[in-house]
Amino acid sequence: MSSTTELAEEAAPAGVEPAPAAKRHRAAAVIALARFEARQLLLHIPVFAFLVLYLAFTGWNLFNGREGMDEFPALQDADRATQAAPQLLGVALLVCVNRTVLRSHRRGTDRHFDVLVMEPWRRTVAHALSVVPYAALTALVVAVQIGWAGHKLGAVGHPSPAELAVGPLAVLLSGVLGVLLARLFRSSFVAPLAVVVAVVLPALLLSADGGPRWQQWLWPVVTESGADPFPSELLGRPAAWHALYLAGLIGVLVCAAVLVSGGRNRMVQAATAVTLAATVAGVAGQSQGDSAALLAARTKMSVSPEKFQTCHEYGRSTYCAFPEWDARAALEWAPLVDRVQSLAGGAAGGERLTVRQRIDARYGMTGDSALEASSTPGTVTVGTRWGGNRVPEFAVGVASVLVAGSEAATSEWCEGDPRAVTVMWLALGAESDPMTAFRNVRLDDSIEGSAYVLAPTNSVSLSAEQTRIVRELLQKPRYSVIPKVKSHWTELTSPKTSLARVAELLGVEAASKGSADTDAEEGSCDE
Repeated sequence: MSSTTELAEEAAPAGVEPAPAAKRHRAAAVIALARFEARQLLLHIPVFAFLVLYLAFTGWNLFNGREGMDEFPALQDADRATQAAPQLLGVALLVCVNRTVLRSHRRGTDRHFDVLVMEPWRRTVAHALSVVPYAALTALVVAVQIGWAGHKLGAVGHPSPAELAVGPLAVLLSGVLGVLLARLFRSSFVAPLAVVVAVVLPALLLSADGGPRWQQWLWPVVTESGADPFPSELLGRPAAWHALYLAGLIGVLVCAAVLVSGGRNRMVQAATAVTLAATVAGVAGQSQGDSAALLAARTKMSVSPEKFQTCHEYGRSTYCAFPEWDARAALEWAPLVDRVQSLAGGAAGGERLTVRQRIDARYGMTGDSALEASSTPGTVTVGTRWGGNRVPEFAVGVASVLVAGSEAATSEWCEGDPRAVTVMWLALGAESDPMTAFRNVRLDDSIEGSAYVLAPTNSVSLSAEQTRIVRELLQKPRYSVIPKVKSHWTELTSPKTSLARVAELLGVEAASKGSADTDAEEGSCDE
């Protein structure tokens, strides 16, 4: 190997301090060996395959995530989304780096290294450094991911540099662990066994009750998902401490591998002490639970969001949002409200609504609790997610308030209330593809039979007959339905109007008289 032949003239008598030039050449030899081993790693099928898979998966997400909620990312969530995929590359590196370090043992060439100038511990350092290019490539991919998300027109929030560092650090940690295992155990079966343990052990430890916080954060990646995006100040994730922990742990593993290989000079001992201290500090910092101040802030923003929001008027309505989402009101919410309200008749067509953004952060980042309906007249709830199904769901919420007066009023509707037909027409009548939106907003993703229609707060119940009426309305030309809705608005929004009468007013043929379904639906809302 070229990197080792360069060392022939650098031999020095025992006990004699090498000259500065010799030290520089030895460092260059380590780097040269690391570069060689890094190229060799790419020739391993698992590394090459998982690297291609990682790049392909990331590229596919970048170029195909242009619809739905991916088009409106919250960057404080998008940074955590970069952490999981690099673990595949890390697994491949752990196994292949381990095999690379054990290559001389498997081939019986260990004894040949005794005649070389490069000590075993320097070769260990070179193997550890061979993983650095893959960690650097992961960092580049992560930078592209967050940059792509940040330049989207609908992006909100702020990413955390510490969260973005987790993916590259996890890759580096996996490779370094493979080096240490090779120095401790002379069997290539230990690395695959370590992978199995790393996959199974967290599931066993965390399956009962989620596990204590200190235990959860010992693993490289802790994504914490389930709840809608929080404002950045409510996250409470110890991202900086976790990055320090991972960096310190990487240093500890490298130093341990060097010590096992015979490198016991003062520099290695000092590095071991420093990295061990960093690891302990990171563990202590990331193990602390949510502070009382954070829990109080989450409760206040959940119960009284108006105290933390800025409000602006666009058109006839007022829009209140948390600061990070402020721009979304003018770009997304106001145009949709105007479209829905333009289909309404009577006073609802000119009603001044208040659209207020709300969250429920009291149960943490893994909680998925529903928002309570507002009893304030004219107030519409909007969440922190946007895009995809969230758009027609918000339209249903706006239409419900225009028809019922408030979100809480819809909870008093009986099952199969005829006013739900008017709500659905207002919500979806202005959509470019109303039938697809109708399918997406229903809980069972169908356009036939009874189902619940999702909304930011209270869902709307549709019977099979109501579904049929709404489906026929959405298939009619929009201009033919709008005059009927506006001219018969009072009757369409009255709780005393029967479903058959609603169908008649909107120009839809009612179901045949005498059918069991029709009889049940006709009488479902009678007092």
